[in-house]
Amino acid sequence: MNINTRKDFDKEAVDWDSNPGRVKLANDVGTAMIKVIKLTKSMEVIDFGCGTGLLTLKLHPFVKSITGVDNSPGMLGMLTSKVKAQNLDNVLTQHVDFEKGDRIEGLYDLVISSMVLHHISDAANLFRVWSKLLRPNGQVCFADLDTEDGGFHGDNTGVHHLGFDRAHLKQLLLDAGFSDVRDTTATKVIKQKDAQTKLEFPIFLITAKRQ
Repeated sequence: MNINTRKDFDKEAVDWDSNPGRVKLANDVGTAMIKVIKLTKSMEVIDFGCGTGLLTLKLHPFVKSITGVDNSPGMLGMLTSKVKAQNLDNVLTQHVDFEKGDRIEGLYDLVISSMVLHHISDAANLFRVWSKLLRPNGQVCFADLDTEDGGFHGDNTGVHHLGFDRAHLKQLLLDAGFSDVRDTTATKVIKQKDAQTKLEFPIFLITAKRQ
């Protein structure tokens, strides 16, 4: 099982939204975020690892602006096409390859992310980067998998973590200078292992504030 090789998301971008499970997951996570965060029309938001923008476009009506950041030009191209087709003026994009040392431009009130952290080798460093992107009293809100056995993806190319222990992530956030760290279960993903067996994967949502 390969859990380190980088996955080519450019090749998957065109058909990404055709998977109803992915669309449902993004919608569920977005709905959970709307419940736990007080979104306002003064907020400038960054969606880290935005992909084709399923979560970005779920939240954009509630904020001043939202910038989708991703390391895949193919994924960003799909989001850009949606933005143009819908004539949206508050959705932006940045191509940033975090693991190659690229830096995200700007300061934000909120950083959101969904199902991205397990593709990042150094979660602690990412939390420090997020902290620097936030204005005083800014927030992070991200979703990912509870610890699992590798069955969620099947092909674990590009996966650095088989889910996470929530308590461990909460401590990493505290170490990175965040406070008021909270977690909840955003949704559950059900996958059919075989004709008789279904697997259930809880998806957590963690929020924290920059001190």
